[in-house]
Amino acid sequence: MNGAGSRNYGEMQMAYEDVLYSVADGVAHITINRPKVMNAFRGRTCIELIDAFNRAGWDKSIGVIVLAGAGDRAFCTGGDQSTHDGQYDNRGMIGLPVEDLQGIIRDVPKPVIARVQGYAIGGGNVLATICDLTIASEKAIFGQVGPKMGSVDPGFGTAYLARVVGEKKAREIWYLCRRYTAQEALAMGLVNAVVPHDELDAEVARWCAEICERSPTAISIAKRSFNADSDNIRGISALGMQALSLYYDTDESREGVSALTEKRKPRFREVMKKD
Repeated sequence: MNGAGSRNYGEMQMAYEDVLYSVADGVAHITINRPKVMNAFRGRTCIELIDAFNRAGWDKSIGVIVLAGAGDRAFCTGGDQSTHDGQYDNRGMIGLPVEDLQGIIRDVPKPVIARVQGYAIGGGNVLATICDLTIASEKAIFGQVGPKMGSVDPGFGTAYLARVVGEKKAREIWYLCRRYTAQEALAMGLVNAVVPHDELDAEVARWCAEICERSPTAISIAKRSFNADSDNIRGISALGMQALSLYYDTDESREGVSALTEKRKPRFREVMKKD
């Protein structure tokens, strides 16, 4: 079964364009299927992902959800800049319902495993961070690009990241916008395991099989307990996303998108002097 067709759960129906969905052996596989743009997400992608997580999250036959990106190059590289001109292309505070997507990954009563085979950059790095577990290929690359692009994730991508890797490392990741190898990500606690590229799927399957042998109710309670300690970040995110929406309407933020399109370094401080 894949995301090319339509399906029912309750009264809802959706035909997927950007997402693949399949189930096998109690594991739901949700795959961002936009490899031509390094699995960057647009508004529709987010809406389909939310739908797919709702579909899998409340299905009692499913024990684990795996989030992946199609192809070998990228897990996800965040928001699709071709749909970003001040705002993105759909609903949500910034034209992308990222708050809803981040929320559903945390809310579903099943562990969510990020399968990272390549680049997990920007919003893709945030998704990998939010997932309960992250298993990476030795070829995976992690990092943030927001301050290089006139953007930031003012919620789970910053505050929760600090809980995962520590305050100092989280600030380094955001302020410097460097890229980190899978082994570096493992050392900082950003991923749970790193394996040879051709063993990634087998390793993910092993973790899924072990989880599926455990009590689903106990795991659900454990997940909610973990989340309860950091759920105040939702409030930080709601406030931050509103500020981000205002920021996206500034010349400073637009300069980041223009520089990317024109393949040059952004001139943020020059733009600020004009305001």
